[in-house]
Amino acid sequence: MIEFIDVSKTYPNGFQGLKKINLKIEKGEFVVIVGLSGAGKSTLLRSINKLNEITDGEILIDGISITDATGADLRRIRRDIGMIFQNFNLVKRSTVLRNVLSGRVGYHSTWRTIFGLFPKEDENLAFDALERVNILDKAYTRADQLSGGQQQRVSIARALAQEAKIILADEPVASLDPLTTKQVMDDLQRINQELGITTIVNLHHVELAKEYATRIIGMRAGEVVFDGPAAKADDETFAEIYGQGIKESGLLGESVS
Repeated sequence: MIEFIDVSKTYPNGFQGLKKINLKIEKGEFVVIVGLSGAGKSTLLRSINKLNEITDGEILIDGISITDATGADLRRIRRDIGMIFQNFNLVKRSTVLRNVLSGRVGYHSTWRTIFGLFPKEDENLAFDALERVNILDKAYTRADQLSGGQQQRVSIARALAQEAKIILADEPVASLDPLTTKQVMDDLQRINQELGITTIVNLHHVELAKEYATRIIGMRAGEVVFDGPAAKADDETFAEIYGQGIKESGLLGESVS
């Protein structure tokens, strides 16, 4: 379980990214966070693994405070949290396999990982992860020779090889075409359902949120303005999240089909 307790984030320029957030995210949920740019989606998501430091409050993961964690304790907590970025965050000149194996660095000493001395068990985990996202045949291909969708699947495989209990995905399909978007979202949904990995995704696309999420969290100006099952998120809900101009913007009509 992930718990936010009175979490706020104020940037040095005075801008409030988060305002007194109180949330509980249960194990195995598929949560999609929606909202305009600047609403606080990425700040919220990246505070879970302490990529963003919060100003006030506390975040607990399975009852342990990541807010107070430092050094080895922080590394142990982060080992259970896989991160998927919009820009894939791969080492482009390395092979797909080496990129996926980088998910194992938290389990080994620094010298081992520098020289790429991963045990056979780690390689087997990496191959299994690549098979799960249907790119096992690309294991020895350089990452920069893959399409955007394939690179994002490598990112997902890296989180699987990490044996993450939580997957955070920050706008993972923002740079992908509609067909590839559907493939990546299908992968994330299948992994969530088959492996029970808690999955939290930031999205702009309203229709994607409604199609894939079990729960939608809507943010506006650093505050949670909606939190509930996807089935209860109607046009009025999204108008509250995005403002009344959402219908004219076309966001409600976006689809991956």
